Amino acid sequence: MNRAMPPRPATKPGNPNFSSGPCAKRPGWRASDLDSAILGRSHRSPIAKTRINAVVSLTREVLGIPQDYRIGIVPGSDTGAMEMALWNLLGSRGVDVLAWDVFGAEWVRDAAMELQLTDLRVFQAPYGQLPDLSQTSADRDIVFTWNGTSTGVRVPNADWISDARTGLTICDATSAAFAMALPWEKLDVTTWSWQKVLGGEGAHGVIVLSPRAIKRLTTYRPPRPIPKIFRLTDGNTVKEGIFTGDTINTPSMLVIEDALDGLAWAKSIGGVPALVRHGEANLDLLSNWIEKSKWASFLAEAPDTRSTTSLCVKVGEADVLRWPRMQQEALIRGVTEYLETEGAAYDIAAYRGVTIGFRLWAGATVATADLSVALDWLDYAYFIVKSRLAPGPTSQVSK
Repeated sequence: MNRAMPPRPATKPGNPNFSSGPCAKRPGWRASDLDSAILGRSHRSPIAKTRINAVVSLTREVLGIPQDYRIGIVPGSDTGAMEMALWNLLGSRGVDVLAWDVFGAEWVRDAAMELQLTDLRVFQAPYGQLPDLSQTSADRDIVFTWNGTSTGVRVPNADWISDARTGLTICDATSAAFAMALPWEKLDVTTWSWQKVLGGEGAHGVIVLSPRAIKRLTTYRPPRPIPKIFRLTDGNTVKEGIFTGDTINTPSMLVIEDALDGLAWAKSIGGVPALVRHGEANLDLLSNWIEKSKWASFLAEAPDTRSTTSLCVKVGEADVLRWPRMQQEALIRGVTEYLETEGAAYDIAAYRGVTIGFRLWAGATVATADLSVALDWLDYAYFIVKSRLAPGPTSQVSK
């Protein structure tokens, strides 16, 4: 039975940017806010190193990272930071890799195909689910994503990680840092990029190492060549300069200034507790919208695993699910193009190959009011495009 056509929304989001990376800039951001960037100077000059170290210090303060954990700014965004951790640290003992999204699957590929680890266990789950976290061993290294950006599935907590572990935990937290409370005592290596929750620019990543991870670096030499851009040690000596403003390669000082701006904003609104509350409010909004929807459902099946940043919605209408795959993809493409043309929501198609549906970033830089209006537009656009692709009583609908 065809449902009634939803009304065309009377307003549009103040900011229609719902991309999952790079994500929306903080409210009120202007390019002129970066006028104090140290440009045209060596990144190793005292004034530039002061700005780089300010990023490290403010990161530690906002996130509550313990003083004995090291924080470094590295090349290659979150991917570079994770690759750096895997190449430098894995191989001294067995490794468990958990995967439930596209990027977790990349870490599986790295461990199996690139590092060619022999004592490797892989625990994977279909999109929308988590693997059984209890299968991991405290005596092995564990690699996992805190929040699956492409599926909107996150770990509900870190209770499954043993305080008495002898292995390391290596956590890709790129869609979780600054949006979800990270228990540092459970995490030995943590990585992210500024382009997610802080709405920063790309190209650079952040890596955080616990004392246990530092000990591994000084006592284990991996049996593989490591490119310069990934090297955390010189022999068995940690390159301390990475954590004191001497970056491995030349950073963008404009990006550094933008990261400082995002960190200062996060601190000004109340730090992690406020950022977490904002994401929870956006998830609650989507939950209420889905509860009333005639066609949409969560990709993440269990409520306690649903992301508060990457909100992933799948199409659940039985008649659409019977369509040929190409027609389903045309529906999603048509809806996203319609919303972009209207200036109502940009870049919200689901990650390629994951599901027939949509993904809206809802981190702390996305206003709840804007998300609410965007969801109304999504409902309207879905009806319009579906009616065009499936001729019937609802097909004679004008824009």
